[in-house]
Amino acid sequence: MSTPDFIDECRILVRGGDGGRGCTSFRREKFVPRGGPDGGNGGRGGSVIVEADPGLTTLLDTHHRKHYRAARGAHGKGARKNGRSGADLVLRLPMGTLIKDDETQEVLHDLVQSGERWTAAAGGSGGRGNTCFATSTNRAPEHAQPGQAGEERWLRLELKVLADVGLLGFPNAGKSTLISRVSAARPRIASFPFTTLQPHLGMVEVGDTRFVIADIPGLIPGAHTGAGLGFRFLRHVERTRMLVHLIDPEPALHGERERTPERDYATLREELGAYSGELVERPERVCLTKSDLVPDADARKALAEGLCKNGLEPLWISAVTGEGIAELLQELAREFQAD
Repeated sequence: MSTPDFIDECRILVRGGDGGRGCTSFRREKFVPRGGPDGGNGGRGGSVIVEADPGLTTLLDTHHRKHYRAARGAHGKGARKNGRSGADLVLRLPMGTLIKDDETQEVLHDLVQSGERWTAAAGGSGGRGNTCFATSTNRAPEHAQPGQAGEERWLRLELKVLADVGLLGFPNAGKSTLISRVSAARPRIASFPFTTLQPHLGMVEVGDTRFVIADIPGLIPGAHTGAGLGFRFLRHVERTRMLVHLIDPEPALHGERERTPERDYATLREELGAYSGELVERPERVCLTKSDLVPDADARKALAEGLCKNGLEPLWISAVTGEGIAELLQELAREFQAD
């Protein structure tokens, strides 16, 4: 079964409803020659309200529908009847959506809590009827107020996935295979680069500890400049609390001198730092994947030597045989047990 397109950026126009017009009316009844003004007020226009929905994972709906306008308020009527307020328009967006003013790029709001609401465009106030303008010197005012226009503006929506752990690595490093092994997530898996073109989230349970792992699409050199859709991929790393670098030893096994484990790790760190200096300060764990391809202990020691010289203690894992998986999950669970 095909999965929905993953859309993580779009522009939309939001407009609050206009306020209803106030009414100019006078009471006219038999035996009441001077009934006075009785025009009612206009109703307030509805507002466009965004709400964080944990059931959504993409901006697909807002990508296809660009304009969102709330209902206008009803006009006031005679006999002091006020107009009904317009209905609010509730726009549901995924948790982790960053809302910016499209013109100034100012960050207006960040949806991070389930059910969180924010008014994107307020409705206009209703106009006052002529009843409100009666005074001791003007007992029969013949004017009323028009309703105010609702707010209108273009917004830019940017989705950044919310996860506890981000899996990072070059394309085909085994991220999708790992997340499919430790959670119910079922990303597309194949033995060629860029199989994963969208983040996948998986819930992991270790004893009483739960945490969310995100499979971030593969990074390549130059990702921070946009190479390989790097901007879109790196954006999703910003929300994660911990990073797990998955280093593929297979290129080194095949004699590729430019793809040693220590060079791959250094490249990943350089891309993170170039995109955001704060990312390289995150807690991290380094894993050498596909351990089933390197059964010899001496060969493993030689491949991990460069990482060990830099003070790292890489963990050998295999999503195929399960080696090291339980140990990795226990380490990750300990990071979140204190929360």
